[in-house]
Amino acid sequence: MSEIVTAVYENGKLRPLQPLKLRERQTVRIQVLQDEPIPGKPEDEVDEVIQNLIATGLMRARPERDVIPPDPLSAEERKELADRLGHAPGKSASEMVIEDRGEW
Repeated sequence: MSEIVTAVYENGKLRPLQPLKLRERQTVRIQVLQDEPIPGKPEDEVDEVIQNLIATGLMRARPERDVIPPDPLSAEERKELADRLGHAPGKSASEMVIEDRGEW
């Protein structure tokens, strides 16, 4: 069975934009065809406007950097945080919402 899918190349790997109907560890042959920009596509127009704004100094280019997500909290750390928040002074969120809504 042949299938044409769109994929994004990132971090040295091709990532399909939709699920593939493949068995785990199945071998496939891949033909890479670059998408050519279609003149007048909205994305091209937006990119052109952004490049013009950067060129005229009205906008700064975003610095490119690899963003490393934070390590997730362990179950113990989440429980400790929940306990600390649960004992925080002041009103609970539900009390503030009820107070903000006023009398029924």
